[in-house]
Amino acid sequence: MRNFCCLFWLLCCLPIPAQPQLRVVTELSPPHQTWQDGKVAGLSTELVLAILAEAGLTAEIEMFPWARSLHLARSQPNTLIYNLARTPERENSFHWIGTVAAYQLGFVALSHRQDIRITQLDDARPYSIAVQRDDISADFLRQQGFTPGQQLVLAADVGESWHLLLNGKVDLVIDDPIALVDMAAAVGLPDSAVRFVYAIPQLSQQTWLAANIQTPDALIQRLQQAHAKVATTEQYHNIMTSQYRQQAKAATD
Repeated sequence: MRNFCCLFWLLCCLPIPAQPQLRVVTELSPPHQTWQDGKVAGLSTELVLAILAEAGLTAEIEMFPWARSLHLARSQPNTLIYNLARTPERENSFHWIGTVAAYQLGFVALSHRQDIRITQLDDARPYSIAVQRDDISADFLRQQGFTPGQQLVLAADVGESWHLLLNGKVDLVIDDPIALVDMAAAVGLPDSAVRFVYAIPQLSQQTWLAANIQTPDALIQRLQQAHAKVATTEQYHNIMTSQYRQQAKAATD
């Protein structure tokens, strides 16, 4: 009995394992990631918070220009990032936890620019297009032969891209149709001042919550299991499918 009591006492004195120090980074991308009351909010943010809660984890979500968020997620263990497109070039650079958004990216113009008519990707070649550094749309257009510094104007974040459009510095930006109302408001325009011109088929996809490749496997499995549970909820279904419905409607308006 004495030995048992000693063992029990020693076990009680052992330190309780601390929660991993997690960092979560993202960019401004309404309505998926928004800034509200001094913190990151939005549709995808709701899902990320639900996943963390299901996994019994907490983390502060930080918002940066996309290129910086991507750099942090690539270079710092225990760093999560969303919404990240899962491309062949990125496949081995991250752990992929689960999808938290659906995008249909395409060209957006000011409504008064009725001279801009695009029915296929090649129709956009005469125009200047603002894209974010290290964004999938920038990478895709470069692969299609659009030239940085000529057709492509690189911006730090989506807000800068939209300001370039507003100020007449570019003809087009790339965004999701369901973002138009929020982004127009952010730059001081009524939503009627912009129009979704053309959906780029290759940029229709679900995007991911991912983690730095050096993040421990046990933590990744914990997050993946949490995502699997969240993905069965009405909240997840409503967010993901409502995006698809709104995209389809906006693309045909």
